[in-house]
Order: sequence, then structure tokens, then C-alpha cells
Amino acid sequence: MKKLLLLLLALPLFTLACKDKADPVDPMYSVGKNRYTVSIDGVQREYYVHVPAGYNDNSATPLVFMLHGTSGDGEKMYDISGWKEVGETEDFLTVFPSSGRYCIIDDGETKNTTKWNTTPDCEWTFCAGQTPLNDIKFLRAVIDELKGKFNIDAKRIYLNGFSNGGQMAARCSVEMSDVLAAVCENAGSFFLDTVYIPKRNLPVLYQVGDRDYGTDHEGPAVPLAYLDTLISTPGLSYLNGKHYRTANAHIRNFKLNPNFSISGDTSRAVVASYLPASGTGYEFRFVMVKNLAHAYPNGSNHWMKNAEVHWEWLKGFKLP
Repeated sequence: MKKLLLLLLALPLFTLACKDKADPVDPMYSVGKNRYTVSIDGVQREYYVHVPAGYNDNSATPLVFMLHGTSGDGEKMYDISGWKEVGETEDFLTVFPSSGRYCIIDDGETKNTTKWNTTPDCEWTFCAGQTPLNDIKFLRAVIDELKGKFNIDAKRIYLNGFSNGGQMAARCSVEMSDVLAAVCENAGSFFLDTVYIPKRNLPVLYQVGDRDYGTDHEGPAVPLAYLDTLISTPGLSYLNGKHYRTANAHIRNFKLNPNFSISGDTSRAVVASYLPASGTGYEFRFVMVKNLAHAYPNGSNHWMKNAEVHWEWLKGFKLP
């Protein structure tokens, strides 16, 4: 009887010890969708991260940013861009930050919307009294936070952006070129005729649709066979010289040879490729896509699956 009593008294302790051992420690992340916030200059900023099922803390993993356009946010691009699906298949982390929301003046119209702070290199201005956020500081902080949560391959951090996010990607290609391996700008890039000095010259891809101009960015379509003329002829009234200005901004900023080679298929997409004026290790690609208006192609809104195509290009580069 005495032995039985001692056994019964010990049982709760034994059960508790077993329970503690079985319960997992709360992780910093879960497989799939994660929302994080970080305080930058006293303002809470958010970003979403997709962790693929194949993620392994023991393996250094690439990281890919996708920046939304005007009126969007990180969660929207998480849902529609196609990047989380590619990250799931290819076992890399994808991050979708959200910009600030402001009163802006765009083409004489006052709007309240989300915007990446690309001023002064943009076609819009902040309303009086607005306090622009430091988005470069924010994106760098996201990288630092994620390095603390995950095993990030610091030589394989990439950044994409669409529309106003493409303009922000252009800014990042200059101001964050010390930490980014390569950048893709989609339907948005440098706006002003200004020379920037990147921290290093890095690979950049700029993509635009053949219908992405005019009223509501709906075309009509530009024949892809005209791309070489559009990017090499200054002062064209056609498309307001947009393509020439974009190409030459990259030539100036990244010290490229102005001569280019054309490849691709005029029924799908045409690519103008530029190499460095001296040295090696980077390139610039100007891509025009068939039957694409102002949209981020994801396979549902257009035949092209941008994330898949651009990952094939991005993954070929590493930070030196």
C-alpha cells in the first residue's frame, strides 16, 4: 500500500515532465504566410513573408522582395503576384512589404493612396504637411530582421517592383546595390533625367508591356519590332520618348555600353541586352512584352508568368 501511494503521488510530476518535453517551443515563423511589423522612426511598418514547406534552417536560403504599386499593399502582392508559389516550388523565401499611405498630388489631382517614397524622381508630389517615410531604411531593416529569423543567403537577396514599386526598385538598385544581387523593375523606373551613382553596378531588368502607355495605359499595342528604334532614338513624340529615357537612365547610372543586342520573339517578348562599358559581372535588359497593358502578369491576367520568368534570370546572379 505504501509503495502504491508513493507511485500515485509521483504520477502528476511524471505526467507534467512528459508534457513539457512534448510541447514545441513557439517558433518565430510558421510554414506559409507570416505577417511581421517593425518600427521605423516611430512608425509601425508591415511586411508579409512566405516560408516554403521545404525551408531548412540548416541551409542558406535566397530571399526575394516583391514591391506593390500605387493603391496596393504587401498582402495584395502576396496574393496575386505569383512569387510565393515560385518560392514554394524553388525553396526560397518571399517578402512582400507595404508602403506608406499619403495625400499626394498626381497630374493636378489630389489623392489619398499608398505610395513608395521615390521623390523627387517621380511624376507626383506629396501634399503639404505630409511626412514621407524612409523606405530605404525600412527595407534594410526588413533584411536585418529576416536574417535574425531565418538562415538567409546574404549573397542571394533579390528585389522586384511593379509600377510605383518599379520606381522604388529603381531607387533600390542605386541605394541598396550593396546588399541586392539583382533587381527587376516592372512598368516603372527612373523618371527624371538625373545621374545617380550606385553603391555598385548590379544586374537590372526593366520590363514594360507593348500597351502600357496612353489613356489608362491601354495602348494601342506597339509593334515589338520597333523596340530597337524606341530605345535608341531621342526626341520621339511616339510614347513621349518614354522608352529612350528609361534605357538611357540605366546607361548613365550603371556605366553601360550604349550598343545593345536584340533577341526574343516579336509574337511574345523582345529583349534588348546591354553590357558594361568596361568590366564584367552585370548587365541591363530592357524587355517589351506582347499584349501587356499596365499589369503584373501572373498567368491569369496575361499569358506570361512573371515570377517564373524573372526568377530564371535573377537566380543567375550573386552578390560578389
